[in-house]
Amino acid sequence: METMKTRLKKDDKVKVLTGKDKGKIGKVLKIVKKTNRVIVENINVVKVHQRPTQANPQGGIVEKTMPIQISNLMVMCNACVKPTRIGMKQLEDGKRVRICKKCNQQIDA
Repeated sequence: METMKTRLKKDDKVKVLTGKDKGKIGKVLKIVKKTNRVIVENINVVKVHQRPTQANPQGGIVEKTMPIQISNLMVMCNACVKPTRIGMKQLEDGKRVRICKKCNQQIDA
């Protein structure tokens, strides 16, 4: 599998486009570039059976946030409060920033 170039960053607000959590909004916790997946806060939560260990002698069923495909997410713009595509813009000082394609405002992480 080839890794995709992504414009997502940690702490971005994203909206889920498909799947069991469609329509939910969450914050990006981690980006796994090798598999083109993202871990989003309180999205794609599954129950995992865990064996007893020294750290957790009880064991049992634990809820865990699993990664979701990057293509199933869209960044939320802070200004227009809508899911949007991301564009890049170069400022006068040579710095590149991400902009919202709908309202042309800068997207802050």
